[in-house]
Amino acid sequence: MEIRMKNGFVKVAAATPKLRVADVKFNTEAIIAKAKECYDEGASVIVMPELCVTGYTCQDLFYQEALLQAAKDALLTIAAETRNLDAILFVGLPYEYKGKLYNVAAALMKGKVLGIVPKSAVFNSVEGSVFAEGMPKAVSVLMDGTEVPFGTDILFEVQEGAMAGLSIACEIGDDLWVANPPSIRHALAGANVIVNLSA
Repeated sequence: MEIRMKNGFVKVAAATPKLRVADVKFNTEAIIAKAKECYDEGASVIVMPELCVTGYTCQDLFYQEALLQAAKDALLTIAAETRNLDAILFVGLPYEYKGKLYNVAAALMKGKVLGIVPKSAVFNSVEGSVFAEGMPKAVSVLMDGTEVPFGTDILFEVQEGAMAGLSIACEIGDDLWVANPPSIRHALAGANVIVNLSA
């Protein structure tokens, strides 16, 4: 990936678009607009909130296939609509894998889904009744016919250019507050930027 940098620094934006619960179309448009605004302000790494595609408080609606499919479709729309931004964008959504529902962050760049990171620490009563805990070992899932890594220990690394050596890791919300957060593993694995999507 190519990311803008100045004097060895990369600008990171934590953005909070206005959202509507379960209104995926509205949220998708808000996410795209906010991502473009952040990019215009010079951000090369843009982080949106946890479950921002659907809204965090969907409760039982998270079990609706229509909402889950709309979220997947929205992810591809967001990727396509931000393909001209020379930035990596992280967005949150619910994602079903092998019959289990996960609270995930998807990394997007240049019109592609680079990877999907599930939340590890799912221990509050609201989330625990809906979402499964993520697994460290990455597997592959299909997104629009392309295999994408899915797991908690993914590093998004810049291999060449002015930002060679940049390694970005991701965790979600309460992951930060456990005794051994994923960010510790990420830092030990070489991550020098860690993003946290939080509601």
